[in-house]
Amino acid sequence: MDPDEVMLETEEAMQKSVDYVLHEMSTVRTGKASPSLVEGIDVNVISYGSHMKLRELALIATPEPRLLTVQPYDAGTKQDILRALRESRLGINPTDDGKIIRLPIPELSHERRVDLAKVVKDMAEQGRVRVRGARRDGMDRVKALQKAGAITEDDLHRLEKEVQTLTDKYVKEIDQHLVHKEKEIMTV
Repeated sequence: MDPDEVMLETEEAMQKSVDYVLHEMSTVRTGKASPSLVEGIDVNVISYGSHMKLRELALIATPEPRLLTVQPYDAGTKQDILRALRESRLGINPTDDGKIIRLPIPELSHERRVDLAKVVKDMAEQGRVRVRGARRDGMDRVKALQKAGAITEDDLHRLEKEVQTLTDKYVKEIDQHLVHKEKEIMTV
């Protein structure tokens, strides 16, 4: 394995950590309707005999800023979808008006906004931990290359600095997304 390959794999691992954090943050409700709030909900579809994601079973739209609509592709799955939405931890009560399920997004209280901000901070910290884990793996692999004689001591120090630079870059990116999401949550 060459040093360029190690650096590329380390950067990919860090980018995946950031992407994961962004995906997790997108599921946090901010008082605005967004399809990402519900698209990942698991639905036990009895007629199909399997579990599927809501996005695979229905068209999810935001016709108004505080309303989500869910239109099942197959009318036979509507009751399963309703059950999954009621059992989800979103705290949104779906209403069935025939062909479409409506999900009104209620106003968030200040206490709930503060709680959500804490949840987002925890998500960001988990992302930072993942990035630092990728840094540790990258450093270990670079040191193994040096021990094996594949790179010199100078190369080792240069590559360690590059790994640290990547770490700083991705941690900063997570922090920027955290600031943006906190602002979004706390804005009434």
